[in-house]
Amino acid sequence: MSDNEAEETFGEEEDNAEEAGGEEGDEEVLGEEEEKLGEEEEVEEEEKVPDLALTEEHIAECLSLLCKTGDGLAHAYVRLDVHDRQLTDINILKSFIHLRYLDLSKNNLKDISCLSALTHLLTLKADYNLLTTVKLEEMPFLQVASFNDNKMKTLEGCSHPMLEHLSVNNNLISKVDTLEPAKLARLHTLELRGNKLTTTDGFCLPNLKNLFLAQNVITVIEGLDRMSSLTTLHMRGNQVKTLDGFTDGLQMLQYINLRENSVMEVKTEVPKLQCLPLLRAMVLSENPCTEEDDYRIEVLIALRKLERLDKEEYQEEERTEAEAIAEQRKEEEANAENHTEQYYVNEEVSDEED
Repeated sequence: MSDNEAEETFGEEEDNAEEAGGEEGDEEVLGEEEEKLGEEEEVEEEEKVPDLALTEEHIAECLSLLCKTGDGLAHAYVRLDVHDRQLTDINILKSFIHLRYLDLSKNNLKDISCLSALTHLLTLKADYNLLTTVKLEEMPFLQVASFNDNKMKTLEGCSHPMLEHLSVNNNLISKVDTLEPAKLARLHTLELRGNKLTTTDGFCLPNLKNLFLAQNVITVIEGLDRMSSLTTLHMRGNQVKTLDGFTDGLQMLQYINLRENSVMEVKTEVPKLQCLPLLRAMVLSENPCTEEDDYRIEVLIALRKLERLDKEEYQEEERTEAEAIAEQRKEEEANAENHTEQYYVNEEVSDEED
């Protein structure tokens, strides 16, 4: 069920409860008891997950890609795919030091700290497990890491010197203060969709190019001035109302997606993006501001270099219209300013005559 559907369903339940009158209290108590029971059953079910350790027999079946070892003196299999096997224990992997590509997705793992011994690892995929934290020591060659759909509340153990792409979608992350920028100089893509973030502050990653923050609960855009290499910012499905946090420190930003947010007015908010010299594409659909008359033209008046709005290219006719309106407003402002100046001059002359 989507977030919108969930909200609608919850709203309908509230309305029905209100109409029920005197039965409301009993139903509410019963509902709370059922909810608590459901949570207890879920915890109990998780606790009942049977222990299942990875064995040498499993590994023998799933190893592939024979390559030379790091020292070039021997050969070893470097890829292991043990996804979807209900594993709870992978400690045996500590002795498989030549592994470079590892897929542990769709298991029941709560602890992968033993992987710190795999210092040649290049790619790690551990989606759909029960991880609350990674707890990995610094891995010198790890380039791609994916921990989507776990229960992680912290990014501790996710900072590695060669890491280029980190994906931690659909977890419980509310802050990014455990990232270590000094160890993430090569990170170019960070995915944190579907978490609990309320702000964009804390991303001190000057070499990051792509940041995906869709489906969080972000209300404030701030701290982005330290993201000097950022080219793509994806924030669909948040709660942003104003665009105050964009600064001239974002000199490379080319694409912004703010679909399904709460931006109210084009004329007051969109001009705040004029500090972004390379901005060429933006998505604002499903914001209140899109209901305004001449929405597309007003955006183009504010951002003359924009090429695409809501995934639709601007046409030459729209550019001509925007240019004409902008010039007309400029003249009107100049005339109004001259009129004001003349008024004060006349007032001064009048005072002198008196």
